[in-house]
Amino acid sequence: MKENRFWIGLSLVALGLLGALGGFVLRRDTPVAASAAISGPVVVIDAGHGGEDGGAVAPDGTEEADVNLEVARRLDVLLRLMGENTLLLRDSDISLHDDSAATIREKKVSDIHNRVDAVNALEDARLISIHQNFFSSSKYSGAQVFYGGNPLSQPWAETTQSELRACLAPENKRQIKPIDRHVYLMNHISCPALLIECGFLSNPEERWLLKDPGYQTALAAVIAGSYVQSTQEKGEIPHVSQSEESVLLHPVRE
Repeated sequence: MKENRFWIGLSLVALGLLGALGGFVLRRDTPVAASAAISGPVVVIDAGHGGEDGGAVAPDGTEEADVNLEVARRLDVLLRLMGENTLLLRDSDISLHDDSAATIREKKVSDIHNRVDAVNALEDARLISIHQNFFSSSKYSGAQVFYGGNPLSQPWAETTQSELRACLAPENKRQIKPIDRHVYLMNHISCPALLIECGFLSNPEERWLLKDPGYQTALAAVIAGSYVQSTQEKGEIPHVSQSEESVLLHPVRE
């Protein structure tokens, strides 16, 4: 774990230097359609929700989609600084639906299908989906990592959850869990995948942190460092061929 702390520390220093050298822009134009042109291992970064779908909305009006995007942008920058190929599915407050989608439901369905297609179009992908949690009671807090059906997802999730706890919230007792079968994106891909609920927007103290740019950077640094550490400890995460998908996953109906 000491090596992982090195990567996290290096990530924070690198972002700090970039910020000091001219206001580095934490975004880039990366349309989903460009995914098929990327060769080699690619970390797909999914900022959940977007556009008309703001996701969870906090009592103060904070939308989940906005926080997701800020963390995702930082994660994209950090992983690229570490030499990784990345694909940021959205880099602004947009939905990824087709132009033909008219109603809110049609847009949501089209959006999630396009995210699935973008991941599956890559020969060697691994997915990190960024989200924020919400509950009717404000007492709950803490980041939690959910993992997909690929068997290599679980050890990666364990490393990430452990480092989120150690580096950001030692009191967080949450444990990793397999992804719920109703999460369409995570259940229709075969690559290693994590869905990270970074915290609870329903908790006032944690919401204040999640909206803070410095904390967003820290979250991204821990997630990026955990990914790099996982690949070093377990070896490069191998590609799972299309013929093996049925062994790893049992896709659910929408």
